[in-house]
Amino acid sequence: MTAVISVQGVTRTVGETQILRGVDLDAWEGEIVGLLGPNGAGKTTTVDLIAGLERPTTGTVTVLGVDPERHRSTITASVGVQPQAAALFPTLTVDETLRLFASFHDDPLPLAELRDRVGLTQVRRTRVKHLSGGEERRLLIAIALVGRPTLVLLDEPSAGLDPEMRRDIAQLIRDIRAAGATVLMTTHHLDEAQQLCDRVAIMAEGRIVLSGSPDDLARELVAPSEVSFTVAAGTDPGLLSEAVGATRTERALVAGTRVTVPADDPDATLRRLTFTRGLHATGIAVHHPSLEDVYLAAVGQPGESAHESAGHASDRVR
Repeated sequence: MTAVISVQGVTRTVGETQILRGVDLDAWEGEIVGLLGPNGAGKTTTVDLIAGLERPTTGTVTVLGVDPERHRSTITASVGVQPQAAALFPTLTVDETLRLFASFHDDPLPLAELRDRVGLTQVRRTRVKHLSGGEERRLLIAIALVGRPTLVLLDEPSAGLDPEMRRDIAQLIRDIRAAGATVLMTTHHLDEAQQLCDRVAIMAEGRIVLSGSPDDLARELVAPSEVSFTVAAGTDPGLLSEAVGATRTERALVAGTRVTVPADDPDATLRRLTFTRGLHATGIAVHHPSLEDVYLAAVGQPGESAHESAGHASDRVR
């Protein structure tokens, strides 16, 4: 597998402000990689460095085997960039805008194919100033795709969109990968990252503090799954211990007791609950650790630095 992006030991300092503090990041051919983190973590600066729009203070950035800042023609031809916002010409129509950007490429996608691919056919004659937020975001993505890029950089592609539009953008991102491109995307939507991304990198305070597949990070860095259920008040504690072990929390309810137990193997716990004679469990629910749990473990709570938080999370792997 080929590394499409290689960022090694990158720092970026502007004036007295150090924005990036030793970033290492790779993206491999055919992947969707998510770059996560709070505002000010350095995500957009990292994307700008990969796009060749800025130069690192120290360290190296390689994209498709070249320095993106020095080899602009290669990057322009092979990398599509969707920024968070762009100064488009407000009086041009969607078709006119796409024709303008297509003219910058030797072999652009056919206009009709591009419109259909991103869902802009119905607004092809609409002026940019009259587009909805979702339609303008689709247009920015279409501009990123017009040159048949090998790598697509998406900076907050679904920011500010309603759930239906977010779902449509997510499917569009899947389609971009299915067409053969590698995708690096930034997002604040952790559910979106968990569903779409093969790997994620979580940034905080100018560093990547954790990286890996969402499922692997959830398994390794946060508590195991939990199984919760309700039993009648006065249920024999020995019966509960036989079914789920001694490690559990109990909360009294009007109709009984709510029990929560950690479960490395939730299916085995469910079987024991079902087949333990004399135990009648109702309201059974399973909670699996999510990317949100990982994110909070990495970025930290108020009063705790991201470095401390990531250290605590990493300690759970050892």
